[in-house]
Amino acid sequence: MLSFLKPAPDAKTKVPKDKISTVYKWCQVGVLLSICIGYIGYYVIRLIFTTEQNDIMKQYGFTTADIGMVLSCFGIGYGISKLFMGALSDKSNPNHYLATGLIISAILNFGLGATKNLYVMMFLMLVMSVAQGMGAAACQRIVQLWWGKKHRGAIYSIWSSAHNAGAFVCVAVVQLATFMFSGSIPAVFYTASVVSLIIAAFVLICGADRPTTVGLPSISQYTGDEVVLENGKASSSELTNLTLPQIFVKYILTNKVVWAITLTSMSLYLVRYGVMSWIPSFLVQSKGFSPSFAKWLVGIFELATVPGVIIMGAISDFLKDRRAIVCIACVILLFICLTTYFFSTSHALIVTVLFIMGTLIYAPLTLVGLMVNEAVPKFAVGSSTGFMGFFQYIFGETLATALIGVLVSKYGWLASNIVLYSATTLALLLLIYIMFNENRVAKLAKEENIKE
Repeated sequence: MLSFLKPAPDAKTKVPKDKISTVYKWCQVGVLLSICIGYIGYYVIRLIFTTEQNDIMKQYGFTTADIGMVLSCFGIGYGISKLFMGALSDKSNPNHYLATGLIISAILNFGLGATKNLYVMMFLMLVMSVAQGMGAAACQRIVQLWWGKKHRGAIYSIWSSAHNAGAFVCVAVVQLATFMFSGSIPAVFYTASVVSLIIAAFVLICGADRPTTVGLPSISQYTGDEVVLENGKASSSELTNLTLPQIFVKYILTNKVVWAITLTSMSLYLVRYGVMSWIPSFLVQSKGFSPSFAKWLVGIFELATVPGVIIMGAISDFLKDRRAIVCIACVILLFICLTTYFFSTSHALIVTVLFIMGTLIYAPLTLVGLMVNEAVPKFAVGSSTGFMGFFQYIFGETLATALIGVLVSKYGWLASNIVLYSATTLALLLLIYIMFNENRVAKLAKEENIKE
């Protein structure tokens, strides 16, 4: 297993120079399909228990508290595992790492379908959260290895849309299994596992480690792509002899830009879950929406993001990697949408604003995920992803659900509004700092090039 996960050696046979461009494009298509479809497989597994919770309560005699306990095991474990499993991806073959996490998740999901014991379910969800932490870091590392900055914003945004597509595919798998197996809960879990194992095989067939492992030049050699660090120095290294603790201290913990981007992402996660998690309750209690229609709006909020996020990623490429500016524009518009959402009484306007807010939240979330990867060398991408993911889930999501739930029960929905305004303001201030830092680093890099 360990040898399977180790980085592959560079290919001894090189692709002829006249064929490099064509082979690169075909490999990039396969790699993009592998990470997008692969991450959809992660979501199919991740959301099965969530989508089946009502039937589980009905057939297994579980309470909402029981369901909450199982889901909390995943949430807490996932936030912690993102930190460690993300770092481990930096020392791995990211394609094999992605497939391995999916295979382990599918096997554990079989276990969830085979048991009705609450404590066994909690244990399986906790272990599964560790395997699930292997997915995003591997995908983000692959993006950095296979695409230069010129197209990376669009590619990263396309991959990020797999989050939303995965939720849709999960529901489709549940509906199909329910129809085929007469509502059997174990059959739903088994079907999801089989689908994910097929996807894992697809990842191994279509994906790849680094370009050099298939006889191609590295992305730095092919496009001149380099990572410009906080000090203005350029780095094109894909592997390193530094240990994981050394990488973490040198490029993550002492990197002010990584901290700023991470806290921005945490704030935006708070807004994301602070809006999405409470759409049904807020709209029913405060705006007079019907419960059934309010549930559908959660789906609208998620699916509406896909085209907007991809467009925003492409715009950041067009602006020559000035991703902070795009994020700032989104966050300023988000202030306006939040105000409308909080205080409007028009149902049509509220639905329209929700449709727009999805893009205004997910686009900067996607871009800061890319920005934190671009702030470190390619051999530290997984570590930066895991570090940010830890803050997103342990603090951002927790504050958005637990804290807002407590405040609303005591002080009403105005308390929720204040929390979301505060988080949005913090994100805006941090993005302004990041924008100025982008300008400073670009200037330092230009001075370094002049010296050379």
